[in-house]
Amino acid sequence: MWLGKGGNPKHNWNLTILIFHRRHTNDSSTTATITVRRLTEYQVIGRHLPNEANPTPKLYRMRIFAPNTVVAKSRFWYFMAQLRKLKKANGEIVSLNVIEEKRPLKVKNFGIWIRYDSRSGTHNMYKEFREMSRTDAVEALYQDMAARHRSRFGSIHILKVVEIENNDSIRRPYIKQLLQKDLKFPLPHRAGGKVGKKVFAYSRPSTFA
Repeated sequence: MWLGKGGNPKHNWNLTILIFHRRHTNDSSTTATITVRRLTEYQVIGRHLPNEANPTPKLYRMRIFAPNTVVAKSRFWYFMAQLRKLKKANGEIVSLNVIEEKRPLKVKNFGIWIRYDSRSGTHNMYKEFREMSRTDAVEALYQDMAARHRSRFGSIHILKVVEIENNDSIRRPYIKQLLQKDLKFPLPHRAGGKVGKKVFAYSRPSTFA
């Protein structure tokens, strides 16, 4: 498995997995490449199939976070079957496009409303994240829910993702602490200019700043 530069799969757009299969008949080998992409925000528009009773059906639009278009369509029909009793057999996808981030180089605060299914029941939750895009905030949400609540991708339903422009509207203290005016990240251990130049030293070097 190749994780790319830095060894962290979260910061790579593509995660390439190489699977080597060696044949037993000869020494030749074949290589298969599987590409797993990060989450992308899709806008999916669908409707019921037109018929004589309803020649112009009502359109339904959803913003879905999914790794590819196949999963986005599947999630769309999953929610439509629950909300409007509309399934793929009697419906159609009118449009599917990618929603790009308007300001991808600006750090923003996001509030996310979710509903997830745990082993004991269904719960509503609100979380805040400080990321550079909506997709990064949703990815951080899935990582946080998997770590804290052991929730899987299929059991988390994202209700709303909102960018919080006013700092006074932020509720969570772990996000408020990052909004201070004179925010500093001290480095208690630093290697001086003379540390490491000698091949042999009789005392342990001090790295305290």
